Amino acid sequence: MVNDPELNGKYLGTISSQFIKVADQLKEVSYLLRDRKISEHPIFPICRVKQAVGALLIDKDIQIEHGLEWHIYVSFLEEFQQRGLVMPENLELFHSNYKPVDEFCCLFVIEPDFTNYVFIPYPED
Repeated sequence: MVNDPELNGKYLGTISSQFIKVADQLKEVSYLLRDRKISEHPIFPICRVKQAVGALLIDKDIQIEHGLEWHIYVSFLEEFQQRGLVMPENLELFHSNYKPVDEFCCLFVIEPDFTNYVFIPYPED
């Protein structure tokens, strides 16, 4: 559950350029999930084609003013556990790799040839 080196060339540029457009919104949602005691481990699934993990937060087809290429969902560790995306035997590994939530956004990239967690730092104010 670490940033995959294969990600760099193919996805990191596009994810970073898209992330900067919505980083403040994702950071606020992350804060609200933690403040309301919903989860200490927010996860934002992103994909180009709609899917069923999490709740749709940003629909790239509706919010076209942002010029987004990715749908962005909001979820959290507990849902990932319920869906079998994080198995009980991997929970300790998840916790040890999960980056500080105030500094990094946990994205779950869902693509046909790549599905993995990506931790991307929030822009500094």
